[in-house]
Amino acid sequence: MNMKNLIKDLKTFIILWSTQSLSQLGSAMTSFALTLWVYEKTGSALQTALLSICSYAPYVLMSIFAGALSDKWNKKKVMLVCDTFAALCTVMVLALLKTDLLKPVHIYGLNMINGLMNTIQQPASDVAMTMITPKKYFQKTSGMRSFSNSLITILNPVFATALFAFGGMESVICVDLTTFVIAFGALLFGVKLPAISDEGAQSGLTLWESAKSGLKYLRDHDLILVLILFLAGVNFVASAFDAVLPAFILPKENGGEKVLGIVTSCAGIAMLTGSFLVTLLPKPRNRIRVIYLTMLISLGTENYLLAFGRTPALWCLGQIIGWLPVPFMSANLDVILRTTIPVDMQGRVYSCRNTLQFFTIPLGTFIGGFMVDKVCEPVMASDFGAGLLTALFGSGKGAGAAMMMFILGVAGTAICLVFGRILRKYRYTD
Repeated sequence: MNMKNLIKDLKTFIILWSTQSLSQLGSAMTSFALTLWVYEKTGSALQTALLSICSYAPYVLMSIFAGALSDKWNKKKVMLVCDTFAALCTVMVLALLKTDLLKPVHIYGLNMINGLMNTIQQPASDVAMTMITPKKYFQKTSGMRSFSNSLITILNPVFATALFAFGGMESVICVDLTTFVIAFGALLFGVKLPAISDEGAQSGLTLWESAKSGLKYLRDHDLILVLILFLAGVNFVASAFDAVLPAFILPKENGGEKVLGIVTSCAGIAMLTGSFLVTLLPKPRNRIRVIYLTMLISLGTENYLLAFGRTPALWCLGQIIGWLPVPFMSANLDVILRTTIPVDMQGRVYSCRNTLQFFTIPLGTFIGGFMVDKVCEPVMASDFGAGLLTALFGSGKGAGAAMMMFILGVAGTAICLVFGRILRKYRYTD
């Protein structure tokens, strides 16, 4: 394909995608630096974890209504307003920091506001990306978005840590605000969204009726609903894995913080590679098959390699195999959603998707930690754990986490096989 024509066709998308990604990097750096600041001030893992909980709670609770608002309102204005509120929260953190009044409770409150703004903005942003992208480029642009998200995951801890060490919290916030100004200006002056019919927006409906229409769409289009429920199960296993991984690596003699950092970074590198490949490869013959087979490879292979692996090299290999297929799943799911759901319904449906697909993440995180601390580690430390279990999962602290990895491998494999059997009866064509 002629690169000149590609850039011409995707000019508006490239402007919005690149500047918004830059702003997301700045926001992610601030979030990471705030984590360092809170832990430095409190020394409490629980208080530090509350940062994520406060950001995520509005997303889970309010997503179902956010899409209804997004479909009723102008997409560009929604994005501009939400970006502005998020920037004001960052300015407030800087002001409190400068006056030596900043406390963790302030950050919790501001994170909840930020989380609410992100909840409203995301469906508007998703629909805007659909509006400015020609259908033939859906897979390519999805790969590009996955690529930038992976790059942000890799870069934000590195940049944030370096800036935090060099110039403190203030320097990180200044970089964040600079990226906001660039993204805001590009959206305001460089992006024009095409008009869409308001017939499907149902402007006469109440907020609750509009939100219910998103749920009704999912009920009437069972392929989309089954895919969402499948990914909810995947998210449950993946979030439990994230909770177990530190308990698996940190206590081991050949583990520790540096090894955990290396193993974790392998996930970002694998996703970056997968995202790059997605942008180059042609569309598959069967997108549904790609979705459940990639997750079967991911959840099956990774958990078993870590459960039975004894060396960091195997742990890194597990992360690479586990995360490399994720962009392929995301890109194909993205294409199915964008080509199946009408543009004027996408905000509502995406928001219902977010609630149904992501509510399992905090649940999985809690279950993963609970199982390691209260079930698996005590079993491995007891007489019952001696013999076969010790031969399989090792001994000492961390063996219970290995046992939990195996349980997650079995659960993930079962979820993929069950939903794979269900999904095989569906047919989808671009």
